[in-house]
Amino acid sequence: MGPPGAGKTSVGRIVAQRLGLPAIDVDDDVLEKAWRMPVATKLAAVGGECFLEEEGQALCGFSAAGSVVSLSGSNPLHAAAMQHVARSGVVVYLDVAAEDILQRLSLMKVNRIVGQEAGVSMRDILGYRKQFYERWLDIRVLCGVGDTVEQVADKVVTAVERYHHPDAENYVSTRGDSESPARSRTHFSDVVIEGLAPDGGLYVPRGGFPKIDAREWLRLADMSYAELASAILEKCIHPSDVPAADLRAMTARAYGDNFSSPAVAPVRHLEGNQYVQELFHGPTASFKDLALQLMPQLFSHCLPPDCNFLVLVATSGDTGSAVLSGFGGLGGGGGEARGRTGVLVFYPQDGVSGVQKLQMASYCEGNARAVSVRADFDFCQRSIKRMFGEGGLAGHLAVEYGTVLSTANSINWARLLPQVVYHASAYLSLFREGVVRFGEPVDFCVPSGNFGNAMSALYAKRMGLPVGKVICASNRNRVIADFINTGEFDLRGRPLAATASPAIDILKPSNMERFLWHASGGDGRLVAELYGRLEREQRFVVAPSLLAAVQEEVQAGWCGERECAAVIRDVHRRTGYLMDPHTAVAKAVADRLQGGRAPVVICSTAHYGKFGPAVLGALQVEPAPKDPLEQLQRLGSLARCGPGVHRQVVRCVEGGSGQRPRVCPAEYGALVEQVEDMVEACFLRVM
Repeated sequence: MGPPGAGKTSVGRIVAQRLGLPAIDVDDDVLEKAWRMPVATKLAAVGGECFLEEEGQALCGFSAAGSVVSLSGSNPLHAAAMQHVARSGVVVYLDVAAEDILQRLSLMKVNRIVGQEAGVSMRDILGYRKQFYERWLDIRVLCGVGDTVEQVADKVVTAVERYHHPDAENYVSTRGDSESPARSRTHFSDVVIEGLAPDGGLYVPRGGFPKIDAREWLRLADMSYAELASAILEKCIHPSDVPAADLRAMTARAYGDNFSSPAVAPVRHLEGNQYVQELFHGPTASFKDLALQLMPQLFSHCLPPDCNFLVLVATSGDTGSAVLSGFGGLGGGGGEARGRTGVLVFYPQDGVSGVQKLQMASYCEGNARAVSVRADFDFCQRSIKRMFGEGGLAGHLAVEYGTVLSTANSINWARLLPQVVYHASAYLSLFREGVVRFGEPVDFCVPSGNFGNAMSALYAKRMGLPVGKVICASNRNRVIADFINTGEFDLRGRPLAATASPAIDILKPSNMERFLWHASGGDGRLVAELYGRLEREQRFVVAPSLLAAVQEEVQAGWCGERECAAVIRDVHRRTGYLMDPHTAVAKAVADRLQGGRAPVVICSTAHYGKFGPAVLGALQVEPAPKDPLEQLQRLGSLARCGPGVHRQVVRCVEGGSGQRPRVCPAEYGALVEQVEDMVEACFLRVM
């Protein structure tokens, strides 16, 4: 299936020959035989509307088994005909670049296309028809710019083979034996719901990431963010878990008017060879929205029947409100799932900003709740992992309430995977603007706390994106920087320090485990041994060979509080651009480690308005306003370029919160009580 000029007949014949099947062309072998006249003659005789109906009726009366059938370009416009086709076979959509199609049609001098009339451009016809192709597809074959029919046929055969073998794409634990068949049936839909592997490890794809070739990347360059997300994620999520048409609908909902920038994640030139990717235009003003506007939809789609789920989340600030917003926004097809899903967020009482607390409180209603804990983020995250590992608690919730625990932190694969898209979007943005030619490297500097952002950049590189260096930027809690530079992961005598960049105030980055699994060549036993040692001794050291593999992939540095404030102040003085403390940490580290040869994208992970006191202090504003709303207004007046104050942050501060947050002590048992109380409130006891 595909538009006129997509090469359906030629590709169909090659595919049929390779599979040893007969080839059938609907135009030549069905319509013209039934009508006893050329298709162009029929179209001219009856007109477009009547032609579509007669063509559809002819297809409804056609059946073929064990064949490769090339549909006409207009077949998908007839719903009944396509329902008939969809019941009897697998529908493959040849998604060919419009420029390639227009070039072919100009050479073919085609005169049998429905809608081809005076005043209607062929580009308009192609644009109109795309919605119908995307409605009926089972498999999308993304054709690269300039692909030959032989290359497209290769992709079709590969895609059909993948479609018929869903068990070939499964997931293993970072702490498991990758050769063991015990987890061979763990599919994407399983890992979305489970979150954490039973052995305490994190899920990773057994077969690695699919490759996207250069011609396909060139196709992706002109797509919207939602289209880009769909095209990339279709290659990573098997259609038996999430059909391609459903995934495309999800990305369209996730990345639309809920973002304040049409580009979703725009890239802005900062200075020299440095560019800022603004990842804070979503509904909660942080980069977490790029994953969490989509992940709850994936969760809802994969939700098994007759079971309730409580999604547990530990947050150092931004994840909490993003999870609450994402799950709270489930509607339409996700409405029923929303009623069977509760969300419970734990956050460190003194480890998030005032605006972040207001944001979380603004989403707490119904099956959503946020609890303040008198501890740090690592305690909250460690406690949640412990809950997953305790069979007694899980069994009690399942038996008494029919409820299963899950998570929406980046330990959940479906939370991490969508983050690959914005790194691709940044590179393609620089390509479109002529900053790089495709294939030239671009470095990425990422504020690093739980290591998910950096890990997703490395995954984008594995998919074929020309990523140069991935630079991890830490604040005073520099455990990531120390490990990458020395090979020693040491938590002994290392208390968590409160900083102006609280989202990266983390000492046990979960996704480092995924990184070590990949860097070690998938050695789950080694990863299990290292993390077992970390639990027992609060320390591990990797072998020189593994350290070399780590340092080949990433670089790391850190930034103190004074330097962070100085960066905010100096960048504003030179450019008029306001950045939040996390972005400033990344800018400081990029200045030291980025060599200057390649452009560097600094991931700006949060809007400056969420950290008003820290930013105003860095700018040495005297006297600094005490009222949060006045702080936002003052910041807005200081931003001489770049984004103004984020509308959602303003609404949060204006609305305040009449709710007093629940507070619990730094005791594991107290957090378990909050879980049990939440389940009791959300779900009726099973009788």
